[in-house]
Amino acid sequence: MNALENFDALVLGGGTAGKLAAWTMAKEGRRTAVIDRKYIGGACPNIACLPSKNVIYSAKVASLVGRQREFGIETGPIAIDMARVYARKRDMVDGIIQVHLEKYREAFDQQRGDELMFGEGTFVAPRTVHVALRDGGERTLTAERVFVNLGSRATIPDMPGLREAKPLTHIEALDLERLPGHLVVLGGGYVGLELSQALRRLGSRVTVISRDTRLVANEDADVSEAVLQLFRDEGIDVLLRTHVLGVNGISGEHVRLQLQSANETPTVEGTDILVALGRTPNTSGVGLDKAGIEVTEEGHIRVNDCLETTAPNVWAMGDCAGSPYFTHVSEDDFAIIHENLNGGQRTTQDRLVPSCVFIDPELARVGLNESQARERCVAYRVASVPVVSGWRPWTISEKRGFLKTLIDAHSDRILGFTAFGPEAGELMGTVQLAMLAGLPYTTLRDAMFAHPTMTEGLKALFMSVPERLGSHAEQHQPAGTAAD
Repeated sequence: MNALENFDALVLGGGTAGKLAAWTMAKEGRRTAVIDRKYIGGACPNIACLPSKNVIYSAKVASLVGRQREFGIETGPIAIDMARVYARKRDMVDGIIQVHLEKYREAFDQQRGDELMFGEGTFVAPRTVHVALRDGGERTLTAERVFVNLGSRATIPDMPGLREAKPLTHIEALDLERLPGHLVVLGGGYVGLELSQALRRLGSRVTVISRDTRLVANEDADVSEAVLQLFRDEGIDVLLRTHVLGVNGISGEHVRLQLQSANETPTVEGTDILVALGRTPNTSGVGLDKAGIEVTEEGHIRVNDCLETTAPNVWAMGDCAGSPYFTHVSEDDFAIIHENLNGGQRTTQDRLVPSCVFIDPELARVGLNESQARERCVAYRVASVPVVSGWRPWTISEKRGFLKTLIDAHSDRILGFTAFGPEAGELMGTVQLAMLAGLPYTTLRDAMFAHPTMTEGLKALFMSVPERLGSHAEQHQPAGTAAD
């Protein structure tokens, strides 16, 4: 083995939490090394979150242009240039990479020996990593503190013929410089829905196949139904309660899928397959056992509420640690670790995790929905209003959707908020801040918001909240409880 090199901090994986750990440790004066396979800044700015939103916005523009006459505009024939769509995305990614490189330059001290290196890192002993460098050669590094941020990858299930068909994942779909003739999407979750709508708006025929009884199955039934109606209105075929028995052909040319639906075995033919059936943590083949780092049955690194692994002075963050698969959660993971390293006592318990599906209109939620409240036996009041209860949607001709909130049955505490409508993600932030501050819903009900904004619509929502338990208003009591 080559000579052992000593660092103060070693980061395996330079994604969101990893890069923050590296920059922070280096700025605090610790000799720091980062090992990453390929992407500067991780998957989010290169192949996932930001590139997908870039393409989704191109699709939004295409949708608006298609509605030109509605806005009093006349143009000649339009066409989609997928090469240009891809080029705009690539330009954005290149710019973000430069931003990340500049942050590394600002944080890292060459004289101290801070380094960003590319290669395959494998644990060979506690807090010791062997690196097969991408450009040749090898190094062995050890450190006082080790931060593991291995990320995850798209899951390709063992389905007859699927791997042989060479299907697209989100990575390949976001690099397409051609428009699929008929895209068959496996999965009704975030990735599948976002890319299905985007490519449909850019001109592809799209079929979504889901094993679940409804789209976005983790949301309430009224939300799922609204998203399903949106997709059908946009000409997307949706097959629910449907399993894929087998696949024939090559994605990008011609594919044929044998399905099982109820008592039928129909077939679907298309040109391309996109697999959006969840993610698998990148924890295999990296020698975690040699470092004393245990893994759960699901393949995540076993961590406690402070994100400490089973090995001393080793922390895991983001997807590989089993945290919710969101970039903002990965960022918060490192914030927890760093605060605790400096005497804090933060944990991952009871975090208020927001989420947003960037379909158009957006679907955003923070806190509990009705299904979760019932499962947890939480008594609640519910209010729901259409987005047109505010005036901003009228001005922009975006009237689809609704706002919904859950309020504690016995107090004025906000339990959850869901928005399906324009700028839903931004609306959610206002309610999330109120929840974090422990403010009663009446604060938002009585606030004076600028007119006409989407936030103004929150007043109509919170004005419609039923009275507390004991009144004649509609209440939702879990089974086995009684109203006061």
